[in-house]
Amino acid sequence: MPSIFKLTYNPQAFTASLIITLSAFVLDLLFFHLIIKSNIQGINEIVLYLLYYLILFLIIRYTIELYIKLYLERRVKRVLDELNKEILVDTYDEKNLEKLTLNLIQKARERTSEINVLKDQENYRREFLGNISHELKTPLFTIQGYILTLVEGAMKDKKVRDKYLKRAAKGVDRLIAIVKDLDLITQFESGIKSVDRSNFNVFDVIDNVFELMEFESEKNTISLNYDKEYSKPIYVNADQERILQVLTNLVVNSLKYGTKSGFTKVSVEEFGNNKILVKVSDNGEGIDEQHLPRLFERFYRIDKNRSRKKGGSGLGLSIVKHIIEAHQEQIFVNSKIGVGTEFSFTIEKSSSVKL
Repeated sequence: MPSIFKLTYNPQAFTASLIITLSAFVLDLLFFHLIIKSNIQGINEIVLYLLYYLILFLIIRYTIELYIKLYLERRVKRVLDELNKEILVDTYDEKNLEKLTLNLIQKARERTSEINVLKDQENYRREFLGNISHELKTPLFTIQGYILTLVEGAMKDKKVRDKYLKRAAKGVDRLIAIVKDLDLITQFESGIKSVDRSNFNVFDVIDNVFELMEFESEKNTISLNYDKEYSKPIYVNADQERILQVLTNLVVNSLKYGTKSGFTKVSVEEFGNNKILVKVSDNGEGIDEQHLPRLFERFYRIDKNRSRKKGGSGLGLSIVKHIIEAHQEQIFVNSKIGVGTEFSFTIEKSSSVKL
C-alpha cells in the first residue's frame, strides 16, 4: 500500500526544522525556568505563555520566510540556468541550422550550375554530332552518286567519266580535310600535340601566306597586303609551322567571305612588354554580334548553306583557337555588319625590336 507521505532529505527544510526545534527547546527551557524560579501564576503566567508563543511564532515565521526565500531563489536560479542552457543550445542549433541552410543553398547552386553545364555540353554534343554527320554525309553522298552513275554505264563515255571522277576526287579531298582537321583538334585537346617553339621573323611567315593566297585573292578580286610598310624584322618565339597555319586559315576565311574589290590587310603592333598583336582585317560583310561567342566552335557556321557552298571543313577557326591556346596566347574577334571583321592574336616576342 503506497504511503501518503514520502520522506525525502531536503537541506533547506532540515535546517528550517532544526532552527524551529532548537528555538522552541530554548524558549521552553527559558520560560519554564522563569515560571518555576519566579513562581509566576495567574495573569502573569498567561502573559508569559503568550509572550512565549509570540516569540516562537516570530521565530517560525522568520525561519519559514528565510527558507521560502532561499528555496525560491534556488529554484528560480535553477530554472534560469536551465533556460540559459536551452537558449545557448537553441542559439547553437540556430547557428548550425543557418550554416547548414547556407551550405545547402550553396550546394544546390553548385549542382544547378553543374546541371546547366551538363545540359550545355549535351546540347553541344548533339549539335556537334549533327554537324559532323552532315559534314561527312554531304561529300560521301556526292562520291556515292558519281560512282554509282559511272557503274551504271557512264564509264563508257570518257568525257563524262573524267568529269565525274574529278568531282568524286574533290569529295574525297573534302573528307580527308575534315578527318585531318578533326584529328589535329583532338591531338591539341588531349595534349598529344604540342608546339615546337623557335625564333623566327613573323614577317617571313606573313609573306609566305601572301604568296600562297595570291591566286585566291586575285580570283576573288580582293587585295591582300600589309596595312603599312614595315622596315624592321620582328622576331617571335612560337611554332612557325602552326603560326603559318593560323594566318593561312584567317586569310582564307577573310578572302572567302570578303567583298568583291575589297581588301584583306595584315598588321603587326606591340602588345604589352613582351608580345605582339597580329591582325587580319577586311571590309567584308561583317558578322552579327550574336554569332561572335560561338565563332570558334567546331562546324559552327553563320549561314550554313552559303558556307558549305564555299567549301572548307568548317574547322578552320576552331583550329586557329586551339593553336593559339596551345601557345598560351589570346585570340580576339571584332566585327560589325556592313563594316568588316578583324581577327587578332598575340605572340610572344623573342627580342625587343621596336616597330
